[in-house]
Amino acid sequence: MEDLGKVLIAGTGPTAVQMAVLIGRLGGPVGIAGRESERSETFFAALSESGDTLRIDVQSDRHRALAGECQVEQWFRGYQSVEGEWDTLVLTVTADAYVPILKQLDRRVLRQIDRIVLMSPTLGSSSLVRELARQQGADPEVISFSSYLGDTRWPGGAPGGSALTAGVKRRIYAGSTTRSSAALGLLRDLHESVGMTVELLGQPVEAESRNISLYVHPPLFMNEVTLGAVFMEPEPTKPEPTKYVYKLFPEGPITPSLIRTMVAQWRELTAIVTALGGSGVNLLAFMLEDSYPVRPESISPADIAAFEGLPTIHQEYLVYVRYASLLIDPFSEPDGDGRYFDFSAIPIRPVFRNGAGEWDVPRMPKEDYYRTKVIQGVARHLDVECPTIDGLLATYEGELEKSAKARVGDRLSEAFTVSDFGSDLDLICASISASIPAAR
Repeated sequence: MEDLGKVLIAGTGPTAVQMAVLIGRLGGPVGIAGRESERSETFFAALSESGDTLRIDVQSDRHRALAGECQVEQWFRGYQSVEGEWDTLVLTVTADAYVPILKQLDRRVLRQIDRIVLMSPTLGSSSLVRELARQQGADPEVISFSSYLGDTRWPGGAPGGSALTAGVKRRIYAGSTTRSSAALGLLRDLHESVGMTVELLGQPVEAESRNISLYVHPPLFMNEVTLGAVFMEPEPTKPEPTKYVYKLFPEGPITPSLIRTMVAQWRELTAIVTALGGSGVNLLAFMLEDSYPVRPESISPADIAAFEGLPTIHQEYLVYVRYASLLIDPFSEPDGDGRYFDFSAIPIRPVFRNGAGEWDVPRMPKEDYYRTKVIQGVARHLDVECPTIDGLLATYEGELEKSAKARVGDRLSEAFTVSDFGSDLDLICASISASIPAAR
């Protein structure tokens, strides 16, 4: 197979632009579809003004292979308006949007799609998509990547016909529901042609479990310090000092107790992935080799290799050292005063008014709530105990309810509602039961 056939990109964000430019190099037709919204309307207007051309620029010359343009053959306002025959559907949206998109697509369109590619799935997303497609009378191959290839953004903050790729991951993972998938091999080669490493795994769930956010975001965001900063009610006369996601207490949430929770959650996730037929990860190696390294003077290669077999207290110590070592960028050049780049200064974003005038929750932790709630539901389906995950969700949901009560009378988005995401979980668990009968 020389290409993916006709490719429809679902989404109108910066990720969609980069994937359109990358996939467009295969030579096949590329289309774009998005939901009807104020932001997508801005995107479509820019696309029309550019003569249906999308462009990617890069921040660093190291990533120039990702730059380029793509001529869009067709674009659709609203997923329900998609028509024609498409061979490949690439979902560049967040995992909680998969079901709404697939349900809006005309069944005749969905049934003709040969494969669906998930760029930013969470654990169980391939099962979710496969089961929903099956219920719609379709049987596509589902390919999951562990995460999107890097950091792409709107250069001016507003949607447009061009986007900027500012950073690229060194390695990502991918798996398919089809053994010896030609499409997966083609996508791997496409990513590697721009300097990335793509490791192919035996099944999608293994790729989905290799997203560092699953392991670190729930402890970092579902705690008293971070949630206080997210849901605080600002006082104009006495503004609260900024808190930072990756800083040690009191500048941020990281304490020995938080690290203990992180390591315990890793063990629970490993048990869930194992029950699904996959293999777990060495948490410390995953953090340092797939995310950002530290100097060997801080953590030795021997400790990284031995991590999984070390006593729990030793594991917690090493993970704490990892975060302490990344308060600054250890590979940056110091300034004249000997100060290194403040690597950990990522502010915790507070709740905000969205385009509809509602109070809304930032993507982190809103997206992490969905991901973690799905993981909890899968664990219960598999009879895997996860008290740490249960505790994190209870903390987050308690804060949601408290914040909603404090804003009685204000307009609130659905993000302020405690949810079990039951319909998504029903689909995921049905697919799991079909592939792992013993999981019932």
